[in-house]
Amino acid sequence: MSEMRLQRWLAMCGVESRRHCEELILAGRVQVNGKVAAELGTKVDPERDEVRVDGERVRAPTRPWYIALHKPSGVVCTNDDPAGRPRAVDLVARVKARLFPIGRLDEDSEGLLLLTNDGDFAAKVAHPRYQVAKIYRVTVKGEPNADAIQKLQHGVWLAEGKTAPARVTVLRKTREFTTLLISLREGRNREIRRMLARVELPVTKLLRVQVGPVKLGTLKRAEWRVLERWEVDALKALEPAAPVAVEPAPLPRGIRRPGGPPGRMRRRD
Repeated sequence: MSEMRLQRWLAMCGVESRRHCEELILAGRVQVNGKVAAELGTKVDPERDEVRVDGERVRAPTRPWYIALHKPSGVVCTNDDPAGRPRAVDLVARVKARLFPIGRLDEDSEGLLLLTNDGDFAAKVAHPRYQVAKIYRVTVKGEPNADAIQKLQHGVWLAEGKTAPARVTVLRKTREFTTLLISLREGRNREIRRMLARVELPVTKLLRVQVGPVKLGTLKRAEWRVLERWEVDALKALEPAAPVAVEPAPLPRGIRRPGGPPGRMRRRD
């Protein structure tokens, strides 16, 4: 096996996704042949070099795993939680492999979470350029009006810019609550909750029911299954979508954005 970048080797071995492996390297938690490797350009020969993370030797996986889990509320997606909260990987502990979640579901949310030890697979599924659709069933307080639905469908302003358009379907209404089906192709932190907060619809329950072709189906809370071969193949076959420009948040009148033309200023007499 030829040399490869350290973060790619770590991801291939199921340590974490490639992005999180880069964070481990920059934090000085990775050693190559007994020396800390804190640069992302470091290359290793997997057949000759000894690689350790936090003192534990990293070994090539014996087989790739692709798992769908129904993550319950109160369970975190991180593999390293100093607070000692229940972790998603603890629910699949009988799988003798070093798994990690693909993407995140916040602690208060539940539903479909994919786990793997295949770093390249995780990178493809999670990367924004592949625009993997994620579908959520969300219960909110109150009844959204046409204007709120339209804003969600066209994108709403968050601190980091405007969200991509979402598909929104009203599934059920009562006097106090409304259930929505929302489909997104991006994965910002707590995006659904923040989007709905912007249109004054507090979330009472959030359940992810689908990621790409993979559906939650009849999995009960804390249950999991191995993905079907066709599901894995469909995700591996994804092609990059055309890049979508993220519209930045508007600046106050008269404030200049770095590198751009000055904003139009009102004349004062």
